[in-house]
Amino acid sequence: MEKKHTLILRKEKLQLKKLLRKNKLAIRKTTKGKNANYRPTKKGAGMTKKGVAAYRKANPGSKLKTAVTGKVKAGSKSAKRRKSYCARSLGQLKNSSTETRNDPNSRIRQARRRWKC
Repeated sequence: MEKKHTLILRKEKLQLKKLLRKNKLAIRKTTKGKNANYRPTKKGAGMTKKGVAAYRKANPGSKLKTAVTGKVKAGSKSAKRRKSYCARSLGQLKNSSTETRNDPNSRIRQARRRWKC
């Protein structure tokens, strides 16, 4: 009888852990105030340094990094990340609506501008 009871408790504990993990993975998508995890569209869209830190804390082992915004040497890791992002985001831009594609203040355009694509 005791074994069954401990097995049930273990299962309940595991289920609780899973629920907590699911809720922990999502970070708040705030763009205003001191705890903003994302930049507002007018400031270039994308995640803030604080937002990336919050995401990495919630997802251990994540390799998420902030945007490459400064000058970089050709062929460096940063330059390759920028080139890769620019190629991916161009695909996103092409698949977006005509309205978004032609709007210079859309989030995708602002993010591409911030990455210097």
